[in-house]
Amino acid sequence: QVQLVESGGGLVQPGGSLRLSCAASGSIFNIYTMGWYRQAPGKQREWVAGITSGGRTTYADSAKGRFTISNDNAKNTVYLQMNSLKPEDTAVYYCNTLPSRPNYWGQGTQVTVSS
Repeated sequence: QVQLVESGGGLVQPGGSLRLSCAASGSIFNIYTMGWYRQAPGKQREWVAGITSGGRTTYADSAKGRFTISNDNAKNTVYLQMNSLKPEDTAVYYCNTLPSRPNYWGQGTQVTVSS
Protein backbone atom coordinates (compact mmCIF):
# COMPACT_ATOMS: atom_id res chain seq x y z
CA GLN A 1 0.00 0.00 0.00
CA VAL A 2 1.48 3.32 -1.10
CA GLN A 3 1.30 6.20 1.33
CA LEU A 4 1.75 9.83 0.31
CA VAL A 5 2.65 12.39 2.97
CA GLU A 6 2.41 16.08 2.18
CA SER A 7 4.27 18.79 4.10
CA GLY A 8 5.49 22.36 3.83
CA GLY A 9 2.26 24.29 4.16
CA GLY A 10 1.75 27.27 6.40
CA LEU A 11 0.62 30.85 6.69
CA VAL A 12 2.15 33.26 4.19
CA GLN A 13 1.42 36.82 3.16
CA PRO A 14 0.17 37.64 -0.34
CA GLY A 15 3.09 37.69 -2.74
CA GLY A 16 5.04 35.21 -0.64
CA SER A 17 6.34 31.74 -1.45
CA LEU A 18 6.08 28.21 -0.12
CA ARG A 19 7.56 24.91 -1.16
CA LEU A 20 5.41 21.84 -0.64
CA SER A 21 6.78 18.32 -0.50
CA CYS A 22 5.12 14.97 -1.09
CA ALA A 23 6.98 11.89 0.10
CA ALA A 24 5.95 8.43 -1.03
CA SER A 25 6.45 5.22 0.87
CA GLY A 26 7.41 3.44 -2.33
CA SER A 27 9.09 4.13 -5.66
CA ILE A 28 6.07 5.23 -7.63
CA PHE A 29 7.29 8.48 -9.15
CA ASN A 30 9.29 6.66 -11.79
CA ILE A 31 6.14 4.75 -12.76
CA TYR A 32 3.18 7.11 -12.49
CA THR A 33 2.44 10.63 -13.52
CA MET A 34 2.01 12.59 -10.30
CA GLY A 35 -0.12 15.58 -9.56
CA TRP A 36 -0.75 18.24 -6.98
CA TYR A 37 -4.34 19.05 -6.14
CA ARG A 38 -6.02 21.48 -3.79
CA GLN A 39 -9.35 21.92 -2.06
CA ALA A 40 -10.49 25.30 -0.81
CA PRO A 41 -13.22 25.61 1.82
CA GLY A 42 -16.62 24.95 0.32
CA LYS A 43 -15.18 24.00 -3.05
CA GLN A 44 -14.44 20.80 -4.89
CA ARG A 45 -10.92 19.46 -5.08
CA GLU A 46 -9.11 20.67 -8.19
CA TRP A 47 -6.00 19.68 -10.03
CA VAL A 48 -3.11 22.16 -9.90
CA ALA A 49 -0.05 20.65 -11.59
CA GLY A 50 1.30 17.38 -12.94
CA ILE A 51 4.64 15.79 -13.77
CA THR A 52 5.34 12.64 -15.76
CA SER A 53 7.93 10.09 -14.80
CA GLY A 54 10.07 11.65 -17.51
CA GLY A 55 9.77 15.12 -16.05
CA ARG A 56 7.26 16.71 -18.43
CA THR A 57 5.08 19.19 -16.56
CA THR A 58 1.58 20.58 -16.99
CA TYR A 59 -0.28 23.25 -15.03
CA ALA A 60 -3.76 24.50 -14.43
CA ASP A 61 -4.27 28.03 -15.70
CA SER A 62 -4.38 29.29 -12.10
CA ALA A 63 -0.86 27.93 -11.51
CA LYS A 64 0.89 28.81 -14.75
CA GLY A 65 3.79 31.19 -14.29
CA ARG A 66 3.64 31.03 -10.49
CA PHE A 67 3.94 27.35 -9.49
CA THR A 68 6.61 24.83 -10.43
CA ILE A 69 6.28 21.08 -9.95
CA SER A 70 9.40 18.93 -9.77
CA ASN A 71 10.44 15.51 -8.57
CA ASP A 72 13.38 13.72 -7.06
CA ASN A 73 12.95 10.05 -7.85
CA ALA A 74 15.93 9.10 -5.69
CA LYS A 75 14.14 10.60 -2.69
CA ASN A 76 10.65 9.45 -3.76
CA THR A 77 9.53 13.06 -3.37
CA VAL A 78 7.53 15.47 -5.49
CA TYR A 79 7.67 19.21 -4.85
CA LEU A 80 5.48 22.19 -5.59
CA GLN A 81 7.21 25.54 -5.49
CA MET A 82 4.59 28.25 -5.17
CA ASN A 83 5.50 31.88 -5.76
CA SER A 84 3.47 35.09 -5.90
CA LEU A 85 0.84 33.52 -3.71
CA LYS A 86 -2.65 35.01 -3.65
CA PRO A 87 -5.43 34.74 -1.06
CA GLU A 88 -7.35 32.55 -3.53
CA ASP A 89 -4.55 29.97 -3.30
CA THR A 90 -5.68 29.24 0.25
CA ALA A 91 -6.55 25.55 0.38
CA VAL A 92 -5.49 22.14 1.57
CA TYR A 93 -2.95 20.80 -0.93
CA TYR A 94 -2.66 17.12 -1.76
CA CYS A 95 -0.54 14.98 -4.02
CA ASN A 96 -1.73 11.89 -5.83
CA THR A 97 -1.23 10.16 -9.11
CA LEU A 98 -2.66 11.77 -12.21
CA PRO A 99 -5.39 10.68 -12.67
CA SER A 100 -5.90 10.25 -8.97
CA ARG A 101 -6.33 6.97 -7.14
CA PRO A 102 -8.93 6.99 -4.34
CA ASN A 103 -6.80 5.07 -1.86
CA TYR A 104 -3.75 7.30 -2.33
CA TRP A 105 -5.16 10.48 -0.81
CA GLY A 106 -3.19 11.65 2.23
CA GLN A 107 -3.96 14.21 4.89
CA GLY A 108 -2.79 17.11 2.77
CA THR A 109 -1.04 20.25 3.94
CA GLN A 110 -2.81 23.53 4.68
CA VAL A 111 -1.75 26.65 2.82
CA THR A 112 -3.18 29.94 4.02
CA VAL A 113 -2.43 33.17 2.19
CA SER A 114 -3.43 36.15 4.25
CA SER A 115 -2.12 39.45 5.46
